[in-house]
Amino acid sequence: MKQKDFSERLSAARDAKQAMAAKFHQRPSPYDPAVAERRAARAAISAARDARMAERDAQRLAENARLIAEREALVAAQAEQEARAIAETIENEARLQAERKAARDARYAARKARK
Repeated sequence: MKQKDFSERLSAARDAKQAMAAKFHQRPSPYDPAVAERRAARAAISAARDARMAERDAQRLAENARLIAEREALVAAQAEQEARAIAETIENEARLQAERKAARDARYAARKARK
């Protein structure tokens, strides 16, 4: 196994730095048509993503509005049903009182008639 001496290591480091610099310099300029095309494609993808997100938000808001309307309708129906039940109870109580009064009046009239 051969040991590398200092000069070989220095030259290897220099070569690596030059390779990195060459790789960096090979990058296309921002004005290159390929770069502009990729940038436009990314912008189109981003716009489509934003449109999908806006559509999902609109659907979510519509669904929330529908659920709120259903809940309000359910609450209104329950309130109406409770009001109907209370009115029926009041009506039944009034009818029972009228029947009791009529029975009491009949008993009173019968007692007066016996005298």
